[in-house]
Amino acid sequence: MTLRIFISSVQKELELERAAVAALIGTDPFLLQHCVPVLFEKEPPPPRPAKQPYLDALSGCAVYVLMIANEYGQPDGEISATHHEYRRAQQLKLPTVVFLKGAKDDTRSPEVRALIAETKKDGYTYKRFHDREDLRPLMLAALQRMLADEFRIRATAAEVNEGEQLIEAASTFESTVLADVSAEGLDAELVNDFSRRISGNTAERIFPAAGPALHARGLAVRGAKPDEFQATAAAYLLFGPQPANRFPQCELLADAYDDVRLTSQPKGQAGINAPLPRALEQALKFVDDHTFHPRRVVGLNNVRLDEYPTAALREALVNAVAHRSYDDRSRKIFVRLFRDRIEVASPGYAPKPLTLAKLRRGGYRPCSRNPLIAQTLATLVVMEQRGSGFARMRDAMLNHGLEEPKIDQQDGFFVVTLPGPAGKYDRIRTPANAGGPITPAIEAQLNERQKKIMIEVQKTGAVTSGWCRKAFAVTYNTTYLDLSDLVNRKLLVQLGKGRGTRYTLNPGNE
Repeated sequence: MTLRIFISSVQKELELERAAVAALIGTDPFLLQHCVPVLFEKEPPPPRPAKQPYLDALSGCAVYVLMIANEYGQPDGEISATHHEYRRAQQLKLPTVVFLKGAKDDTRSPEVRALIAETKKDGYTYKRFHDREDLRPLMLAALQRMLADEFRIRATAAEVNEGEQLIEAASTFESTVLADVSAEGLDAELVNDFSRRISGNTAERIFPAAGPALHARGLAVRGAKPDEFQATAAAYLLFGPQPANRFPQCELLADAYDDVRLTSQPKGQAGINAPLPRALEQALKFVDDHTFHPRRVVGLNNVRLDEYPTAALREALVNAVAHRSYDDRSRKIFVRLFRDRIEVASPGYAPKPLTLAKLRRGGYRPCSRNPLIAQTLATLVVMEQRGSGFARMRDAMLNHGLEEPKIDQQDGFFVVTLPGPAGKYDRIRTPANAGGPITPAIEAQLNERQKKIMIEVQKTGAVTSGWCRKAFAVTYNTTYLDLSDLVNRKLLVQLGKGRGTRYTLNPGNE
């Protein structure tokens, strides 16, 4: 059961706090499992004109959260929209929590004081907060208690601890609002993918544009104009066209060396400046382009192996971009390829309470200083948030025939080292799912001579009709039919003419 939580306040005045609550619900593992935030401004327009559409948005909600500051809001009749929302929530008998911004009430308007008095009369006590940073732990505790008392959904001690740790470790960088960056100016393809994935939750709504989708998860705030949304730093890193142009520390620097140490002449270099999901793919391609790929015959296929397992590389890179310190504007992520290893170094040590010992041991509770970025990457199925990343990385390395990764902290960087085969490529294990162009269905259609021809081509690089006639003691016509069929199936290509004719693998299948 997913509970819809209605967030009520004067929208413009408490826009940052509204985004912070949406982000909290969208990143805390316990709340994310059971709740979805509802902010009226992200709801789709009604199919027919409605006098008070914001009240319709309350329908189907299970919890009402009211945040009050200094402004009362524009009257809609005798009272404001926020006041209408509060009264409708009481008519619906929704469990209600009230938060009050500021320590003093004497500066508030008479209308605001009247609303506060009405909540007191209805029996509600309120929590005071100063800004969105101290609002988050108060909101987390209130919603955890609400779910337990009203719906018998209780957070375990580990989940409570995990939520507190996430709030404590979280950096303020990713929630910074970029007033000059519109949500519509972000990478449309990536944002649309994100929108589709969160709309897949039946408790969510289908989002008509990028802004409402990002706003629903605390990645954007409303602007001054209707339907205008301003991106946060997290959204810019995740979906901005070239985020390092604004935040230079976001560039990934990749270097490849023929030596086991840094030299003045790397064999390859790249500066990667792209939205994080695309940056990860570009970094993986750089590694693929600058590492060796031995070939191995498996059945009838010549399989291309990787020097390093992609799963381990991806895990190391994802952890680097998701958990690094973006507050450190003087350092970038380094991906360095050496003859015997790959090093991925990201700025900042592991956030408390994580330690190297816990990470090496495994089984730790996930914790990130960038929960918005981490959760969005998880939504895009780029990473998991289960605290098992290093265990998966270790398993991938060992299953590949290599040593387990090493993790360390030095000179302000968190460093993951993946030991390589160091030229001993026979150590690399063939993946269980390794395959090639000759599928079992195709293999079943080949005769025994053709199967042996394909094995010979993959061992030596080519065959001739003369080799076939001698190897199988058959006529020229039989050999011609065998080879022509393999060419027609696009498994082989014919090179040359006459006595110099030879047959090699189709390049499209390598």
